Amino acid sequence: MSFSSKAKSEICRIDPRRSCCKSAELAALIHTSGTVQLTGKKRISLKVSTENASIARRIFMLVKDLYNISPEVLVRKKRRLRKNNTYILLVSLSEHSEKILKDAHILIHDADGNMGIRLDINKDLVKKRCCKRSYLRGVFLGGGSVSDPEKAYHLEFIAQTQRYGESLCQFIQGFNIHAKLIERKNSYVVYIKEGEHIVNILSLIGAHSALLNFENIRIYKDMRNNINRIVNCETANLGKTINAAIRQIENIEYIRDNIGFSNLAPSLREIAELRVNYPDASLRELGELLSPKVGKSGINHRLRKLDKIAEDHRKNF
Repeated sequence: MSFSSKAKSEICRIDPRRSCCKSAELAALIHTSGTVQLTGKKRISLKVSTENASIARRIFMLVKDLYNISPEVLVRKKRRLRKNNTYILLVSLSEHSEKILKDAHILIHDADGNMGIRLDINKDLVKKRCCKRSYLRGVFLGGGSVSDPEKAYHLEFIAQTQRYGESLCQFIQGFNIHAKLIERKNSYVVYIKEGEHIVNILSLIGAHSALLNFENIRIYKDMRNNINRIVNCETANLGKTINAAIRQIENIEYIRDNIGFSNLAPSLREIAELRVNYPDASLRELGELLSPKVGKSGINHRLRKLDKIAEDHRKNF
């Protein structure tokens, strides 16, 4: 089972006690995975589809608890690529469908009595904090997915229309979560990339086990990345130190063979002899071998002088 499926199975076990929260969650499920069919004589039927059996049971439960009706459940077997079953929950009676869609603020009537479909999120549906969380939970169940954090930090919601995508993006941003909207093929996607914001989403919808697993993986990855950065940095610094020591020894040996240590100032002659005798020593270690002791900057200054003497001599000869 994928990380996303585990998170959905977990939140399907949450029992929303308030009717307002149930209505908000059901509205989100209809918005993201529902279909409204208009037939002759203004008859309406409602169909909600999902490939997850737990979500299908949850939709059935929400409709049953709120309206005391039992949707018809259809199961379609997908033959292509051995895909999962598709569960279809159908409310065929027009008066029941119309009642559900009106309560979800999806079905609207204009001044002339003509019916229409609302494509954005009605603010009256999500006034309370608990209803906002329930609506977000329904959006995740109906059209959301989260990638395995071992591979990438990515959570997204599929929206069928641009208007609903924009409305959903603004809704999620209301939780101080950095959400963005893009167009993908024939739909729109609201996505979150930051690991911290994905954790906030999982917390809001009540996927606490998924959240803990996500955080454990995130902490492990961050620690591993920090260790890699430190090792790479130390390796790079060690490489620079070795290259500098090789260059210094070559210049000092050039000075010894072509100029002679006797022609150097006492302080430069002393550090030149130490560097040749202790090729693996660091600048700090070289400084501690002197009497009186000299700091790293002082040793570096003297070695630079020796480098310059060697370079000047090569240019002139």
